[in-house]
Amino acid sequence: MLIGEVARRSGVSARMLRHYESLGLVRPTGRTGAGYREYSDEDIRRIFHIESLRALGLSLRDIGRALDDPGFTPSELVDDLVRRTRERIARETELLTRLRRIGAAEPAGWEDVLQTVALLRALGSKSAGTRQRAALSSVDEMPVPVEALAEAALRETDPNVAGALRWALAHSGDGGLALLAEGLGSPEPEVRERAVQSIAEIADGAATALLRDALMNHPDTVVRRYAAVVLGTRGVAEAVPTLVDMVVEETHDVDAADALGALARDPALADRITAGLVARLTRGTAGPAARRRLAQALADIPGVSATRALLDLAEDEDRAVALTATYVLELRGAR
Repeated sequence: MLIGEVARRSGVSARMLRHYESLGLVRPTGRTGAGYREYSDEDIRRIFHIESLRALGLSLRDIGRALDDPGFTPSELVDDLVRRTRERIARETELLTRLRRIGAAEPAGWEDVLQTVALLRALGSKSAGTRQRAALSSVDEMPVPVEALAEAALRETDPNVAGALRWALAHSGDGGLALLAEGLGSPEPEVRERAVQSIAEIADGAATALLRDALMNHPDTVVRRYAAVVLGTRGVAEAVPTLVDMVVEETHDVDAADALGALARDPALADRITAGLVARLTRGTAGPAARRRLAQALADIPGVSATRALLDLAEDEDRAVALTATYVLELRGAR
């Protein structure tokens, strides 16, 4: 079969067939009497093999090795091809995300486009100071798409930058809550913690509902406890059992006690909180240190029930507990 017919049937141009021949990838088996290239069936099969491998993204050099090297191991080449493909997809995805974010910022002109690009790049800078300045400037100077702030907050490891990003998110509305909610389901505990901390900075009903759901259903104890402290300051009664547990277990117990005190400002909750604290005191499972913390937590719980519990503790056989209760009663009397 002559080169023109091969080109027509294979879809590979005559010029490319000559290029393959110059590289030694495929050589026509014979020549006609007039000197024209003549391809055999085996030559044509090789051409189709070359085109199939090209479609996978292999270079012509790798294709030559694959076809001619007896010791060639395809698995290594395929692994390398998978890696390069993933890198290309990641680059293109990053570009697509950046373009979508620029569009979401609704730039009025090229100056706005360039400023948005600069802020997005700054959020991904290796310099913590640059990232922090970008987060702080994203609210007043040139708004950054809230999705970009949320993603940056979920990956940020520097505490100062993380604080700036949470502040920026809190001033950007609840548009980032969907991404932060996804962060709560991350397999990485650090990301889950950053997500709940970021949600806690957003003081609206949607964020509170998300925190309540995390408190009641999330499998991560750290997430549940952080949600409980925030919900306690927002008057959500479901936080009480977790907050009491935190006092007993000395896990951010001061924050937990403060949250219980905030909840106890509601007279309907004060006796419930007291009952929860007293139950842990009398259950016999709390050690001396935990019982002292429980007595301290009663300090900010108003009502007769809390006072009665402290009077009982003032007679406790554990002198440290008794002294703590006595001191708390003196504070309550001074008020």
